[in-house]
Amino acid sequence: MIDILHDIAAVAESTTLVVGALFPIVNPLGSAAIFINMIGGVEQPLQRALSQKIAIYSFFLLVCSLLWGVKILTFFGISIYAVQIGGGLVVAATGWTLLAQGSSGVNTKTVGEENILDHAFYPYTLPITVGPGSISVAITLGAHLPAELHTDSIFSPKVLIAALVGIALVCFIVFICYRYASAAERLLGSAGTSVVMRLSSFILMCIGVQIVASGIKAYLATVHQL
Repeated sequence: MIDILHDIAAVAESTTLVVGALFPIVNPLGSAAIFINMIGGVEQPLQRALSQKIAIYSFFLLVCSLLWGVKILTFFGISIYAVQIGGGLVVAATGWTLLAQGSSGVNTKTVGEENILDHAFYPYTLPITVGPGSISVAITLGAHLPAELHTDSIFSPKVLIAALVGIALVCFIVFICYRYASAAERLLGSAGTSVVMRLSSFILMCIGVQIVASGIKAYLATVHQL
């Protein structure tokens, strides 16, 4: 009984670790401001469907990164530094485009509102919601969680529960923020929404630059050790 309680406490602590590590970098509140600006004035049912799709895609992307990220990178001979540098450049470029132009989203009048769902994965999930920073954190968590829960396998029940529950909580918050982003937009007004969007775009650009800098710094550190 004591062992079971200890395992439950350990899983709960690791779940909190997953949420605490991913939530700041995913930043659902800031991403929601960018999201609502990119999709324009779509109908509420379509916004709900798009938000749900993004949350589901984000969940599977983060889970795959956590469970198989290291193996996938090893298979293709890609280092985590390359992911950080290349992905960081994409994020920084996206943030700069949004900051300079106000929107880099899909024009719903051109492609049709229903077809906007085809863009749920790119760019709304990757890189707007789950960028290289989130993927890097998920991969790092995948390497850390087994030791945290005193197991040798990333696929042990304790690790899987902590990872799945933690990521599900983050993605549920993403869904809520995206689903009700239009209500927040109406509350803030056009001027307030523009300020929040510009600020979020600037932060997104800075996050991209920071990810690139971190990747370069980590790579140079390994070269220096050699």
